[in-house]
Amino acid sequence: MASDHPSTPPPGAAADWTVPQDWASYTPADHATWDTLFARQVDMLRDRAAPEFLAGVDILRLSRPGIPDFAELSERLHRATGWEVVAVPGLVPDAVFFEHLANRRFVAGRFIRRPDQLDYLSEPDVFHDVFGHVPLLADPVFADYMQAYGEGGLRAQGFDALTNLARLYWYTVEFGLVRTTQGLRIYGAGIVSSRGESVFALDDPSPNRLGFDLARLLRTDYHIDTYQQSYFVIDSFADLLDQTRNTDFAPLYAQVAGLPALAPDAVLPHDRVWHRGTQAYARQPSLA
Repeated sequence: MASDHPSTPPPGAAADWTVPQDWASYTPADHATWDTLFARQVDMLRDRAAPEFLAGVDILRLSRPGIPDFAELSERLHRATGWEVVAVPGLVPDAVFFEHLANRRFVAGRFIRRPDQLDYLSEPDVFHDVFGHVPLLADPVFADYMQAYGEGGLRAQGFDALTNLARLYWYTVEFGLVRTTQGLRIYGAGIVSSRGESVFALDDPSPNRLGFDLARLLRTDYHIDTYQQSYFVIDSFADLLDQTRNTDFAPLYAQVAGLPALAPDAVLPHDRVWHRGTQAYARQPSLA
């Protein structure tokens, strides 16, 4: 939900860019779109998503019909981990985004996609933001990671390292995989909210699946408008949090600043390789 181009809040937004969700304005068709998306995703994710994600869906009672009311959702979420969900009109400036995360507030868009956009839209909507992101915020460890990321984002602004830090967010919060006793599972919001990528990320031979390496992620480019060419696998949410909290990012930023960015499909000699992808999907003529 962060934007690279800070500006003043739009009309109707508070100084922190929050706006009323205006839940009463959703139409029956809006709620029906949410219910359609929810039903098909939650059924698919039973054997694909991280157990912590599925537990969060239950803790927050997201199976109730209709778009969640942020006030009610925040009450349940706050009881679990001290987080809340606040509505924003769209993408917000980086500093605003980090400030909210650092204070355990997750910013969510309030609009819902049209019925003809069930499989893809370019800007995050309420389904991506709430269904994709919020369940894991009910997990204490991941909730702490998100706060730590926000705090790190505020510090990163002083190191001219927001591009590097955005890559960490992309390959963990949005498109991360986690190792479990049942095999690899998905937890990234960009995957769990996408019907197609929920299958592609785990089953397709095309993408690389590589072990998490913090310095490597800070250098790795990504695509925003197609399935990923590489996914990174964390050992656990506890390890992800530990590495985030106990790493001095300042020298790490200095180290990677002098190195070229890595292509999204790169496999390095020191990578832990779960699966070396064929990259067949990325090489389709229509995607070139």
